Amino acid sequence: MKKEKILKIGLPKGSLQEATFKIFQKAGFKVSLTTARSYFPSIDDPQLDVVLLRAQEMSRYVEDGALDCGITGNDWIQENSSKIKIVADLVYAKYSLKPVRWVIAVPEDSSIKTLKNLNGKRIATELVNVTKKFLNKKNIKAEVEFSWGATEVKVAAGLVDAIVELTETGASLRANRLRIIDTVCTSTTQLIANKQSFSDEWKRSKIEALRLLLKGAILAETKVGLKMNVAAKDLNEALKILPAMKKPTVSPLATKGWYDIDTIISEDEVKKLIPKLKKAGAQGIIEYPLNKVIY
Repeated sequence: MKKEKILKIGLPKGSLQEATFKIFQKAGFKVSLTTARSYFPSIDDPQLDVVLLRAQEMSRYVEDGALDCGITGNDWIQENSSKIKIVADLVYAKYSLKPVRWVIAVPEDSSIKTLKNLNGKRIATELVNVTKKFLNKKNIKAEVEFSWGATEVKVAAGLVDAIVELTETGASLRANRLRIIDTVCTSTTQLIANKQSFSDEWKRSKIEALRLLLKGAILAETKVGLKMNVAAKDLNEALKILPAMKKPTVSPLATKGWYDIDTIISEDEVKKLIPKLKKAGAQGIIEYPLNKVIY
């Protein structure tokens, strides 16, 4: 019996886990865990072997070939200086996997106002290597130490002078009475692959198919379908109002003198367009969600 080919993929455990599972679901894959503590999710694709790992470790295991591909942040790729293939940038629209920043923060009442004030100071962070490279480029000589967690507490308690911490909006830092003085780097979630695995024809084809479906699901997060019925006399006016990825699809209805219009638009445009379309004579307007949008 011929052995089934398998692609080993790592998905991020922790803060990115729920969002990743949701986008895989939208891409057409059912991923589930038997228990919350399990590290081996089931997936409805016999050619995929899935393991959950911390995003911080993902690129190392992809680089050494233990995994064929994985999903992690560009920040951890830079931190580990990983020699991997970046297959796709996955900027999720809805599920909190938007671009994030690593910022240098100090207490609100700190005398540190600029990067130059960090000379001779102590900084705590998980992102040690990237922080050191950033400071070297800025000619700042500071001590950078690894933090195992609770990094915000260390600066608040006076154990360190500053921290480099991950933030999306800065709200958590402000809530902890911390002030941002600079941005070390911006990071996005990425699909990565082992270079040798990507050179294998079957594995590359499987990874690229995965990329296509994930990117399609992500793009669909910002789009909706919109369809309506319009009388022939109102057709041109309705079409002037409608934006579209290409052009709206217009089809004659069984009722003479009436047309069906179907189009895909940005979700944030709908609330402005529907009143205009109704005023222009459109009837039976339906907005519907999309699972995937593939160009």
